[in-house]
Amino acid sequence: MSATPPICDFGWKGPDFDLPGVDGSSWKLADVQGELGTLVMFICNHCPYVQAILPRLIATVRELQTLGIGVVAISSNDVAAYPQDSFEHMQALAKEKDFPFPYLYDTTQAVARVWGAVCTPDFFGFNAAGELQYRGRFDASRKEAAPEGTQRDLFEAMRQIADTGQGPREQIASIGCSIKWKEA
Repeated sequence: MSATPPICDFGWKGPDFDLPGVDGSSWKLADVQGELGTLVMFICNHCPYVQAILPRLIATVRELQTLGIGVVAISSNDVAAYPQDSFEHMQALAKEKDFPFPYLYDTTQAVARVWGAVCTPDFFGFNAAGELQYRGRFDASRKEAAPEGTQRDLFEAMRQIADTGQGPREQIASIGCSIKWKEA
């Protein structure tokens, strides 16, 4: 089932977290913050929307890091229902694709809930002051990658945030698989 997150709540500050990473370390929000901004991504292994953009997402993250943007990815899906999103599979994917960012596991789903994450991928772009400035899409990709030359919404927004501290006022919401919540 696909889902679309709400529009950007400009100025919102992301709550802290303390999550295990596939690298064996524990990560907090302050550990990943960049000098000029931070990108927090809710992704997972199995989602076709994430799979469609993953090679370009990795390349984009590398570019953003050179601009002073810190980046982290969090997986919050129910692994009982979606075993391909397990910690072990997260470790394997991160190694196979050489993720240039920490990939964290939200076992209890508490971080996804307090952040209001809705889908994978769901992007939260913050300025250097930790204020939300972007909650939009990666680009026009859906379950298939958009053609080369497509406008790079996420990259351009994060570059603008790095340059000015402000995100674009017009944003197109991301779309993806809904977070797979555990049964209560």
